[in-house]
Amino acid sequence: MKQTTKWLGLAALIFASSAVTATVIRTQTPPADIAEEPKAMPAPTVAAPSALVDLTAAAESSVNAVVYIKVTQNGKTQRVQVRDPFAEFFGEFFGQGQMPPQQREYKSPDRHGAGSGVIISSDGYIVTNNHVVGNADVIDVKLNDNREFKGRIIGCDENTDLALIKIEGKNLPTIPIGNSDELKLGQWVLAVGNPFNLTSTVTAGVVSAKARSLGANGIESFIQTDAAINSGNSGGALVNERGELVGINAMIYSQTGSYSGYGFAIPTTIMNKVVADLKAYGVVQRAVLGVQGTDVGNYIDMEKTKGNEVDLGTVSGVYIDQVTDGSAAQEAGLQKGDVIVKLAGKDTDKMSRLQEEIAQHRPGDKVSVTYLRNKKTQKTDVTLRNAQGGTKVMEEVDMDDMGVQLKPLADKDKQLLRIPYGLVVNNIRRGKLQEAGVDKGTIFIQVNDAKLNTVEDWEEAVKRASQSTDRTLWIKALTPSGRKVSFVIDLNE
Repeated sequence: MKQTTKWLGLAALIFASSAVTATVIRTQTPPADIAEEPKAMPAPTVAAPSALVDLTAAAESSVNAVVYIKVTQNGKTQRVQVRDPFAEFFGEFFGQGQMPPQQREYKSPDRHGAGSGVIISSDGYIVTNNHVVGNADVIDVKLNDNREFKGRIIGCDENTDLALIKIEGKNLPTIPIGNSDELKLGQWVLAVGNPFNLTSTVTAGVVSAKARSLGANGIESFIQTDAAINSGNSGGALVNERGELVGINAMIYSQTGSYSGYGFAIPTTIMNKVVADLKAYGVVQRAVLGVQGTDVGNYIDMEKTKGNEVDLGTVSGVYIDQVTDGSAAQEAGLQKGDVIVKLAGKDTDKMSRLQEEIAQHRPGDKVSVTYLRNKKTQKTDVTLRNAQGGTKVMEEVDMDDMGVQLKPLADKDKQLLRIPYGLVVNNIRRGKLQEAGVDKGTIFIQVNDAKLNTVEDWEEAVKRASQSTDRTLWIKALTPSGRKVSFVIDLNE
């Protein structure tokens, strides 16, 4: 029996690598000293499809609309203090005293990266990942026909890891956008991208799971596939057998950093809304229901570990653990302990599906919520709000509206004021800061919780404040004489 098991294992192993060899081995007669196995009854059969799926048309049509993106992040120049130990030694030796530290400029090297993108309009709009282009200073885009363009960022969204960039072109190849909701488990898909700088690479696999949550992004409901995805595939296309875009490849799950059977793509149901908002407003109009919770299955498991028996009337849905004060959910009457099973008529069997459904709406949209309370089904209408608790359209803050030009504080001024960092107002014109009382020469030390070493720190602080709940800048500053002052800027005005 031991020998038979080894022979069957060998057959299976070779079958995975070479169909011809496997056929030869499986048709060989077993050795004579092995007793004949009892004949097993045939297993029930499943009807096989009448024809194999042909993916060649989908591959050939989509590969032309997937681009290679190369990004450059410029190195930063910093002034640092250095001491020359030889100058100090010989200075004291020759009676010149201790030498003061010298100021030197240090420029960190440029950083380079690469990824993929998908052309979604013939005039040059391209969808990719935020982690590909979010920090780029220079974006170079290369098409499958080797044409090259400079790209510019239209908008980025960290919560979904999506970004929209633009190249200037006409009659560019595109991929038709499909509905990721229609994907079925086991359905064939293609991953198209540029792994390891191998441009225009196509790999095939199936949909392994839907609405997968990994805890990597603020909002996620990934399509899981076993189509090979590697470094450089980020931002590339996941297409169905008809050549329709159903997802944007985003990440892999691996212990080695390379493909190990688990790839994840952002579904077009989320992508469509994000792209439309970035195009229209420069920032995503994010709807918020105002609940915190977990999958019902997770909640039941956690209670069992505590020795509690739970009967919610369902084993799927989203268990509400907390309702935010003043939120849309509170206004609609939702409570802790309720279980959301549908939103806008679509099943929400887990938190990732609820996030996916909400992500398709804007603040002000009215949606129906079906939920269980004490195992009884109830339904209510909810008017979704934004993170600020309203329904007003939020636009990206234009730095020009600030009306200020900043530059890093000189080292001699830092020493004089005894501060380690700061940005000085170099020029000011009519704008929010001038209206708040900021003058030329004012030194910004901190905005909200962010310390200001560089102009990029200021821009990032303003961006984060514009996306926060209260949209307010709390600025700690000094006058040129060193007197402490502060300013409050309301970004809603």
